[in-house]
Amino acid sequence: MLLETLARHRVVPVVVLDRAQDAAPLADALVAGGLPMAEVTFRTDAAPAAIRELAARDDLLVGAGTVLTRAQVDEAVAAGARFIVSPGLSRAVVERAQELGVPVLPGAVTATEIQAALELGLDAVKFFPAGTSGGPAAIRALAAPFGQLRFVPTGGVGPSDLAEYLAIPAVAAVGGSWMVPVSAIRSGDFATIERLVAQTVTTVGALA
Repeated sequence: MLLETLARHRVVPVVVLDRAQDAAPLADALVAGGLPMAEVTFRTDAAPAAIRELAARDDLLVGAGTVLTRAQVDEAVAAGARFIVSPGLSRAVVERAQELGVPVLPGAVTATEIQAALELGLDAVKFFPAGTSGGPAAIRALAAPFGQLRFVPTGGVGPSDLAEYLAIPAVAAVGGSWMVPVSAIRSGDFATIERLVAQTVTTVGALA
């Protein structure tokens, strides 16, 4: 189900929330802009409460990002996260998410990491950090021997190279934060976020 949703929207907003009270207006902006999903990073103390707020909605799919430990998997899922994203390939994180029945996207940028992900039964990985790990060329090269795997490049991805990434058949979606800038969230400028989200949706639609 996660891959189907990713493939439908093609972009995952990667969100940093310092205050849980920003979750509701952010969700409104994402939904109004046409991109009803969010990966909330576990980098702030507010993340669990923010995920809980977003998970209470039935018009938005929320997951937890930057998940590094089994305990964080438990905390994120208890808060309502519907998927787990990790910057690297941690067997402990993957297996705990699988035990809880939650889709997981671990980071993988080498053939060795990808083979390890496949051995764990995964069909998609987060290609992170994409911008400094070879970008689209690296994904195309890795997709050749691993044709069954889907990639979600994240890290350094923006409007300027969005088309190049999404043109790769193995790329299900990209993750990015350009449409949800931390500065706009902190200043309460959710109108700008809605506008940036809508622009992103229009750009993706033009590439279809």
